[in-house]
Amino acid sequence: MQVLEKTGVFVEDQPARELLGSCGARVDEKKSIVKLPSSLVEDAIQSAPEKVMLVGRTPDQDVLLDNSANAYLNFGGGINVVDPHTGVVRPSTKADLAASARLCDALKAVNVYSRAVYPLDQPQKVLHLHTAEASLNNTTKHSFHSTESTWETERIIEMAAAAVGGAENLKTRKPISFNAAVSSPLKMSRKFCETIMTASRAGFSANIASMVMAGGTGPVNLAGVLVQTNAEILAGIVLS
Repeated sequence: MQVLEKTGVFVEDQPARELLGSCGARVDEKKSIVKLPSSLVEDAIQSAPEKVMLVGRTPDQDVLLDNSANAYLNFGGGINVVDPHTGVVRPSTKADLAASARLCDALKAVNVYSRAVYPLDQPQKVLHLHTAEASLNNTTKHSFHSTESTWETERIIEMAAAAVGGAENLKTRKPISFNAAVSSPLKMSRKFCETIMTASRAGFSANIASMVMAGGTGPVNLAGVLVQTNAEILAGIVLS
C-alpha cells in the first residue's frame, strides 16, 4: 500500500491515467506517474469476485476457480520445439500450436489451455490473432490470450463470439480470458492498459502478472520482491 501510494506506478497510457484520476488517484501528467490511495486499492480488492467461472466452449469444460479445488493449465509461451518427427530443435509454428491445443484438449489433467508455443511462422503484427484462431479451433477448453492493443483485443473477442455461435451467446459464455503483465519495475505499458481496459469493459476476466526479476528489475531480497510483485498486481487489479 505504501509503494502504491507514495512511489506510485508509471502508467504509459493517457486514457488509463485519466480513468484512474477520475477515481481518486493522484496523477502527475508530466512524469506519467499515478499514485493510488489505499482506499482505492481496498475498494478494488473488495469488488473482486470470490469465485470465477472459466467457461469452456462446451459446458462440460467449465472450470470454477474458488477455494475448494485446484485447477491446472499447461505452461505457455514457448518459441522452440523439438520436432516430433526429426528430433531437431526449431522455431515453433502455427501447426505446432494447433497440435499442442489438441493435445491439451485430450489431457484430463489440463483444465484450461494457454498457448503452449507461439506461431512464429506468421506475421508479427497479427501473431496473437493466429494464436487465438489456432487455439479456438483446436480445444473446447477455456483459453488465455495475450494482445498488443485495443484493436487486437476486440478482434479476439469477435473470434470468441464466433466460437460460441454469435455475440448473443457470448454474453453468457465467454470461452477466453486475457493475459496482461506489468513491466517491472512498476510500469503499466500502453498495451497492458489497453488489454485490461478493453477486456474489462467487455466483461472478460484478465490474468494479471508481475514480471519482476530479483536483483534485475526488483530488489534482490525475497521480502522486497514480494512487496513489488504484490504492488504491481494490485495496480493492475485497480485498473481492471
